[in-house]
Amino acid sequence: MHLLTKTLKTISSNYAPSRILSFNSAHILKTLQLIEKEGNVSRNLLINQLGLGEGSIKTLIKHLKMEKMIRTTNKGTMLSERGREILEEISQYIYSETILPKCSISVGEHNHAVLLRNLRFAIKQGVEQRDVAIKMGAKGATTLVYKNGKFLIPDSNYNALRQEGSIEKLMKEKLTPINDDIIIIGSDDKSYIVAEIASKSAALFTLENHENH
Repeated sequence: MHLLTKTLKTISSNYAPSRILSFNSAHILKTLQLIEKEGNVSRNLLINQLGLGEGSIKTLIKHLKMEKMIRTTNKGTMLSERGREILEEISQYIYSETILPKCSISVGEHNHAVLLRNLRFAIKQGVEQRDVAIKMGAKGATTLVYKNGKFLIPDSNYNALRQEGSIEKLMKEKLTPINDDIIIIGSDDKSYIVAEIASKSAALFTLENHENH
């Protein structure tokens, strides 16, 4: 198991066997990203951005504190040095993300794209990533490979965005892909939060399971 994903799984693991947790590694990742972006965050912001209840947010924060990933003050929750280091390491792989409008390559109304840097070898046809997204409650996920300026269907030379010039331009600007990057687009009809968590979950699954780490 990749060390970084193992760390996130440890944080989202159940310290009390009798309790069922409603958050996973993707929620942990998004929490760290939110704290880095905002400087410090309130519980209400986390509730709104993660789609979790107050009790789940309290437990999530408790787990992050137990693993020394954050520190809390009267102003809110901030990243610790360890939390910042872990997030920086993850960002070397989960390099960029963006919201996407509905288009021909997405399977839902709400879409979130995650770019994994130089991990072309880590996917087959994108079926596993789709299945992870569905397990997270999303409608599905689309996986693309970036090669020679084009977004390709895995294991083919088919340009998935050949008729989507505006989407192709948006993805290049927001994701800044290079050869052998992969892009996972999580999609859902009802919730953008679900689409985002699904895409992060599929990305973390890919990072965890590829054989070269």
